[in-house]
Amino acid sequence: MTDSVTDRVTNSVPDSAAEDDAVLTRTEGRAGRLTLNRPRALNALTHPMATRIAEALTAWERDPTVRTVVIDGAGERGLCAGGDIRMIHRDVTSGGGAASRAFWRDEYTLNARIARYPKPYVALMDGIVMGGGVGISAHGSVRIVTERSRVAMPETTIGFVPDVGGTHLLSRAPGELGTHLALTGAAVGAADALRCGLADHVVPSGLLTALTRDLAAEPVADVVPRYAVEAPAGTLDGQREWIDHCYAADTVEEIVDRLMAVGEPAAKETAQTLLTKSPTALKATLAAVRRARALGSLERVMEQEYRVSCAALSRPDFVEGIRAQVIDKDRRPRWAPATLAEVTDAEVARFFAPPADGDLRLTEALTEDLTEAE
Repeated sequence: MTDSVTDRVTNSVPDSAAEDDAVLTRTEGRAGRLTLNRPRALNALTHPMATRIAEALTAWERDPTVRTVVIDGAGERGLCAGGDIRMIHRDVTSGGGAASRAFWRDEYTLNARIARYPKPYVALMDGIVMGGGVGISAHGSVRIVTERSRVAMPETTIGFVPDVGGTHLLSRAPGELGTHLALTGAAVGAADALRCGLADHVVPSGLLTALTRDLAAEPVADVVPRYAVEAPAGTLDGQREWIDHCYAADTVEEIVDRLMAVGEPAAKETAQTLLTKSPTALKATLAAVRRARALGSLERVMEQEYRVSCAALSRPDFVEGIRAQVIDKDRRPRWAPATLAEVTDAEVARFFAPPADGDLRLTEALTEDLTEAE
């Protein structure tokens, strides 16, 4: 994630709008419309917002007049900058994290539901789309980016680990591109989002209003091709050689060593970026992405992510990262441990242990749903 994107995200402030207005739901012709409506907070996602989205999806799934769901964000800056981490910081420091765990249970369940929604789910990923914003968009069946899109999973910057199905998506990207994005938190534009499997189509931002108008009257398959354009050139394909070589290493330490030694200025800069992130978060993230490749289904990966997220709540780096980036904005986190060498394999393994309040059981719920459908 570039510094300019970081500034735009972390300088946002909460909206004064009532929670009931934080997600606008309505139907327009054959389309159910969802608009995240906290533009001053870059539409940061809260627990009530996730609940409201889920309720709307339930209603529209049963409504034969709704043929398509379209989700977008209010304002000009982006769909969603992620979960409301100020809220999480308050919960962890004063409430022990119970509210955050409850939020994640419902949020991750929503993300998995979006991936299997029986009607076309069109996500307009215009502007900033990060963290929780990826969770409510990149699992959809029709994912549209624009020339303004900046898509990222920037969790290691705040001492956290990619969640909302992010490790599932990134583990499936070509070569080691997903590992690179997961560890660095780098934001990608339209072309690289398509290349990494985070989006499907590019539509100029100036045509989104006309696109959504037509989706209210016609099937998605007829509308989207009229507006989609060829993606502009990306940057990741030109970096694949050193990315694939360096990130194939077994440990974060070796990845950093390879980045420093490969002789590419961009690789050396990337190594320096990694050394500013939480050492614990980097090691847990690498393990999570590697494990996600073997887990298969999105549901199994999100069950793993719930374990990792709950573990992060009890580690000092998550609260410290939010403090440094969002609360005090000094951009000088004091990570504990401070170096990669100090983070043991045993500490990383603890991120994958069952949480005290029990696992998220999405796989069991899916099996039950499929059995009932039969």
